[in-house]
Amino acid sequence: MGHTKGEEPDTGWGPDVGRLRGERFAKLQAQMAADGLDALVLLHGPHVAYATDCLPPAIDVTHASARRPIAVVVADHPRPSLLGGDPSDLDVDAHPCVWPELDEGAADLGAQLDAILGPRARTGRVAVDCMTGAMRRAGVLAAAEIADAAPTMAAVKLHKTVDELACIHQAQIRTNRAMTSVAEALVPGVRRSELAALFLRRLQERGIHANVIDVIFQPMARRLADGPRTTTGHLAFPTWSGDPVYAEGDLIWVDAGSHYHGYASDFGRTWVVGRPPTPAEERCFRRWQTVMDATYAAIAPGATYAEVCAAAEAADTPHQPAGGRPWMPHFYLAHGVGIESAEMPLLGTDNGPDHDATHTLAPGMVLVLEPAIWEDGVGGYRAEEIVAVTDDGWIPLGGGHPHHPFGSHP
Repeated sequence: MGHTKGEEPDTGWGPDVGRLRGERFAKLQAQMAADGLDALVLLHGPHVAYATDCLPPAIDVTHASARRPIAVVVADHPRPSLLGGDPSDLDVDAHPCVWPELDEGAADLGAQLDAILGPRARTGRVAVDCMTGAMRRAGVLAAAEIADAAPTMAAVKLHKTVDELACIHQAQIRTNRAMTSVAEALVPGVRRSELAALFLRRLQERGIHANVIDVIFQPMARRLADGPRTTTGHLAFPTWSGDPVYAEGDLIWVDAGSHYHGYASDFGRTWVVGRPPTPAEERCFRRWQTVMDATYAAIAPGATYAEVCAAAEAADTPHQPAGGRPWMPHFYLAHGVGIESAEMPLLGTDNGPDHDATHTLAPGMVLVLEPAIWEDGVGGYRAEEIVAVTDDGWIPLGGGHPHHPFGSHP
């Protein structure tokens, strides 16, 4: 994760950063009031970014956690407190850095929290998203009523503001454009490392300085029996990347993402190396498109997650074995995206349709749709598209990207 510098002149819809910060903090304090919280103590990087707009640096996690910033939000205080991090240009109360994984650092954190929270540190209800072993040993907030911050953070992240949507759009459109160069470079004899390097270079050229995951360009076996065993008996994706050399006819499943002002993109496609798809491969794509069309038609405010999943299942029922669904069972039909690369809402998980029937779509929710079609002996097609739920339906985010090569060969 990291922050963005530079701006492409032709990317269209962009965020108002000042408004983004203000509306997020207002949402956070309103949710705290609804949850009966006196304060929040946040150690998870994306949560800190949400509360303060202090964006974690794009460095190895072992370095980031050694000097990670901490955010403290007090219910009736007009701005958050930031321990460590870079408070430059942020509307925060700045405090020295602490090291919550170390006994001495945890004791220091406890002293700073006592000063920031005052009596609330002893009598208040304080939600924490991470309690390290050192914090427990030091008795940090031991006198307070401790709550889990996860439900509060999940609630505020669920419905995006217009500026959050703009950040996701900017991340996705830049990722899409970087992947255009990668698709052109996917020829027999190229290595995964070369494609990954090209992708990261193109992101840099478009003002993106943080990729979310190690870029996946996975060659898929044509038969389940030729791939790794899975507990679900389904596809093994994603697996360890390695550095394969691609050959003509290889089926490549792609997954990648980047961050724009702390918000994630999510790119998924299926490519064939060095030739157009066969009729059987094309059939998989057409099935995928049919599922997508049915899913799009079901997305609307007030629709239950179960209704969207049922529409996707019905569209592919003639091709599915009993109990099968047109997405991978260890994933979902759709997931959310925001300051995390996968967050609520989650549609089609192993919680089952009864769970999905109790949740409904609402304006501001973001869905990453990722059905996957598989025919044993042929292969299959998987891709991802991002949409935002609106007052009367949905809108796409990211400006679109061709389904090369499946979508470019009628």
